Amino acid sequence: MLIGYARVSTHEQNLDLQLDALKQTGCEKIFTDKISTRKAERKGLQEALEFVRPGDVLVVWKLDRLGRTLKQLIELVTSFDQQGIGFKSLKETIDTTTSTGRLVFHIFASLAEFERDIIQERTRAGLDAARARGRTGGRPKALSPKQAALAKSLYESREHSIKDICDTLGISRGTLYKYVGSKHRASTSQAVKDR
Repeated sequence: MLIGYARVSTHEQNLDLQLDALKQTGCEKIFTDKISTRKAERKGLQEALEFVRPGDVLVVWKLDRLGRTLKQLIELVTSFDQQGIGFKSLKETIDTTTSTGRLVFHIFASLAEFERDIIQERTRAGLDAARARGRTGGRPKALSPKQAALAKSLYESREHSIKDICDTLGISRGTLYKYVGSKHRASTSQAVKDR
């Protein structure tokens, strides 16, 4: 059975072109969404995915109607393949029920994987170059070395409550415990209750 899925953004209000193409292809049931691709929840797509069964073919007018990103598209089509569901895109003439269609789709998947690898390599090279120049990434330290020493001193003196220390330094309990050491947590849990 051919199952159609059509989507337009809210500013494009017209599904007619896609619906006509899907009907002409022979889709017996068509699900639709009028929603921006940036929205996470697409009710029509969800209904289509719940409706299709092994042996069915999900048909879209264009690839970008199904997936917001190439990664998402590949994940969906791979999932279809594992469930025995075919996929067709009319504009790109991709049909995973044929060997040529599967080949074309796998080329897309390979290109996407290649692109991800290139991005990871560039990111690693950039981080290595920054480290070589003495810059480190990540979140800045919550406390300077002087503040960390003060936190430890106040904590170990046991004259101030945890809340007072945190309020004074403008940090959370978790951050305080990170600076005074996790070994202090267990040994002072009773002392903390008493303060």
